[in-house]
Amino acid sequence: MIISGNDAGFLWDFEWWGSRERLVLSLVRACCHNKKLIYFQEMGWITNGKCHSTKRLDGKVVIVTGSNTGIGKYTALDLSRRGAEVIMACRNLEKAKEAEADIRKRVPEAKLKVMHLDLSSLESVRTFSKDFLASYDSLHILINNAGVMFHPWELSKDGFEMHIATNHLGHFLLTLLLLPLLRKCAPSRIINVSSIGHRLSSSMRYDDFNYERSYSSIGGYTRSKLANILFTNELARRLKDTGVTAVSLHPGIVNTELPRHLSDSFFPGAYWLYTNLGWWLMKTPKQGAQTTLYCALEDSVESGLYYDDCAVGTTSAKSKDPNMAKELWEKSVEWVKLEKDYQI
Repeated sequence: MIISGNDAGFLWDFEWWGSRERLVLSLVRACCHNKKLIYFQEMGWITNGKCHSTKRLDGKVVIVTGSNTGIGKYTALDLSRRGAEVIMACRNLEKAKEAEADIRKRVPEAKLKVMHLDLSSLESVRTFSKDFLASYDSLHILINNAGVMFHPWELSKDGFEMHIATNHLGHFLLTLLLLPLLRKCAPSRIINVSSIGHRLSSSMRYDDFNYERSYSSIGGYTRSKLANILFTNELARRLKDTGVTAVSLHPGIVNTELPRHLSDSFFPGAYWLYTNLGWWLMKTPKQGAQTTLYCALEDSVESGLYYDDCAVGTTSAKSKDPNMAKELWEKSVEWVKLEKDYQI
């Protein structure tokens, strides 16, 4: 879509653009010699959706997994500015401490606490949950943001393929262990960060769940993102009329460390090419965090829906299959070693 900046009345919000986009825009302006500016609006890739909420979160407690970098870090920063007490649940404590210090520089009054959480380990998830519940008597927003992408084939400590272990099972167990407190503090929210990549997956591959016969890092990742949506849909169904809202979302194509395993999974230099040549297709972490913030803050958000660019999005037919969602739920309860008749 091509828009004339003058004719469309487009507001050039430079603070909203990343430094590279501002540089490109400056070069375009120089080339245009003050003539009408041409703006190429990618299909939700760069700057479209923005959370405009001014809501304060004073007195609210929020957990953001994977908040030491990328959209998780910006989410923690934004929610801290709004007065929330933010638990930064991270695997890499050194990076988490650095992120915490950076946020405190920007928000001196920030209420932050770094806690260790390795989502690929069910033992770590249980330890985190136990420690959190011993220290806090309220939880209002759980943002399941952390994840791995294009990870080389590896089994977790519990014997699961790494994408499904980290992106689904870890968050599944974390959510259910914290759910009683979320119900107690209703209205509350559970936000699962998925991906448009879920459309590339059509099965949970129960016949070769760990990809031991044939592995694809793309397949492992996209299956875990499908699992995020199936989990969210079944969770929302089971939480109907409880005051707990559960949603999933696609943050966009974001310039973060998430694809850091590209070179290991595909070919040497793939990650360099992705970050250095593909940046113009990506959102900045700030832009990528907008749909997460929208889902956390907007009153209009509805349980069980999927959001993309701060609006209700569409998902694949498989992701809407209630039988697939129910089957994944039942198997996940078994895999994370909850009681077979576990009720929420």
